[in-house]
Amino acid sequence: MADTIVTTVDSGPHKVSRRVVVNAPAADIFGLVANPHRHPELDGSGTVRDTPVTGPDALSLGARFGVGMKQFGVPYKITSTVTDFDDGKVVEWQHPMGHRWRWELNETSPTTTEVTETFDYSTIKVPKIIEILGYDKKNGAGIESTLRGLAARFA
Repeated sequence: MADTIVTTVDSGPHKVSRRVVVNAPAADIFGLVANPHRHPELDGSGTVRDTPVTGPDALSLGARFGVGMKQFGVPYKITSTVTDFDDGKVVEWQHPMGHRWRWELNETSPTTTEVTETFDYSTIKVPKIIEILGYDKKNGAGIESTLRGLAARFA
């Protein structure tokens, strides 16, 4: 995993994006990302708990799903809503606080896919709070860990 190159992507203000090349077809990766029941095995931040997930096995536009989370030792559950979906290419969901998580897959060959994950906090009322609390940097590190793990899974 240490050899995996994760690059920073400039997605605009109040967005944290990272990209990695994964040795797998986009359909295989999308099957993992678009299934909220598999998010605990995908998460590299350590915040998604391996607890029962509510919602469909395959996300679609407008779908809602609930995931157990844990930060600072405090467990909680959130319900997110899918706000953008293009089967095999894009899935994005919005948390109750308004920020969004987006996954974009660009298949560059039948066995290679560029994967970009974005934490978008431009959609919340006061995005500067995310920066003051350091969540932009924390989530950037979590994304890097997630993408390294994803690349290793398909290595």
